[in-house]
Amino acid sequence: MQIGPYNISNKLVLAPMAGVTDRPFRQLCKRLGAGMAVSEMASSNSLLWGSKKTQRRINHDGEIEPRAIQIAGADPKMMAEAARYNRDKGAQIIDINMGCPAKKICNVMAGSALLQNEKLVSQILESVVSAVDIPVTLKIRTGWDTSHRNGTQIAKIAEQSGIQALAVHGRTRACAYKGDAEYETIASIKQSVSIPVIANGDITTPEKAKYVLEFTGADAIMIGRAAQGRPWIFREIDHYLKTGNKLEEPGLAEVRDILLGHLTNLYSFYGEYTGLRMARKHISWYSKNQPHGAAFRNVINKVATAEQQYDMTHEFFNTLIFNPPTTTKKEMAA
Repeated sequence: MQIGPYNISNKLVLAPMAGVTDRPFRQLCKRLGAGMAVSEMASSNSLLWGSKKTQRRINHDGEIEPRAIQIAGADPKMMAEAARYNRDKGAQIIDINMGCPAKKICNVMAGSALLQNEKLVSQILESVVSAVDIPVTLKIRTGWDTSHRNGTQIAKIAEQSGIQALAVHGRTRACAYKGDAEYETIASIKQSVSIPVIANGDITTPEKAKYVLEFTGADAIMIGRAAQGRPWIFREIDHYLKTGNKLEEPGLAEVRDILLGHLTNLYSFYGEYTGLRMARKHISWYSKNQPHGAAFRNVINKVATAEQQYDMTHEFFNTLIFNPPTTTKKEMAA
């Protein structure tokens, strides 16, 4: 897949996720097989650019290229200014968020709320594209609700506005994350435009990835929640798409080492206070379905230092490796 001057190495993209796809996680997923990763969304409100949170969100120092930053907002001029600001900070691709279903985003008519106003969509896209000399991409949903699936029309507007790739989540804004993603609309969008289309939604296994690619004709797929606690899903899917064979799941020793490396990078990126807290969600995801995982999480979420958190995580996985407990199915599901 080609986006502007950037040749994406495979068909796998890490989805932008607020509070998740920070630089440490993007780097990890790229190292484990993602061809591209998009940052969590940054506000187009310039009053927020100086905050620590925003500065971290747009930080891609040393990141594996291409560096894609997602921006969110509803004002064409502010969005254009945000695009220029992030380009000057080193972004190589600007991604526009018109897919977030969160109420706090939609209540200010940003994210997927914009799908209700095709004229404003066009104004924003044209404003951002004309503001920067780097590729601009777009993330959308299939429409506002199931009675208004206008994703195909939005896709045509995007192509006409100069958008160079389009990611589509197979749900409407009203669906949020409920029910199953549908891929018929994505297939229709792919047939209606010539720019690369990336399919997103409920892609959790190599087999599902292959199915979605074949059903929609999409150029690539985007993985979001399925990568939480399983960043190696990218290499598993990549291997399956290329060979038709499935890789073995990583052993506990490798999972331990991936997680411990992730923790180290989080502490370094955020500092101990915030890094400790950001790490909790990742530890929870990695330990899900592990024997006694619920009891482990209950204890580790109370520790006060990064050193304690790291050492307890190391000890938990070492115990599973060298002294595996006998567990029930109920305990495994905890």
